[in-house]
Amino acid sequence: VQLQASGGGLVQAGGSLRLSCVASGLILEHYAIGWFRQAPGREREGVSCINSNGGSTEYADFVKGRFTISRDNFRNTVYLQLNNLKPEDTAVYYCAAGFSPLRFPLGSTWLKEPQYEHWGQGTLVTVSS
Repeated sequence: VQLQASGGGLVQAGGSLRLSCVASGLILEHYAIGWFRQAPGREREGVSCINSNGGSTEYADFVKGRFTISRDNFRNTVYLQLNNLKPEDTAVYYCAAGFSPLRFPLGSTWLKEPQYEHWGQGTLVTVSS
């Protein structure tokens, strides 16, 4: 199983980026996908997640209204659209896959790391002020 995150970069405050997570070696439609981030000197934290068919999403309070998660199971890809970026959004962003084939609505527990079995390598987002 591989999860390849990409799309990070350097952007000014107020700008936007779209992160992508391409999955291989698994049937993506059987997995919920989460995005996490880790800033320097801080623990990794959950940002957003989406259930296996895209019908349920969750967001951390600090990104609500600014970030949007979506998925295209046909293309084995999950996206995270980052709008109105702030310097405090600077972090390495990771995607992760957790087996959840029954399409149940997600809850806030899916913003926690133990729900996920597979992790990508991360992509760096840097927001300048």
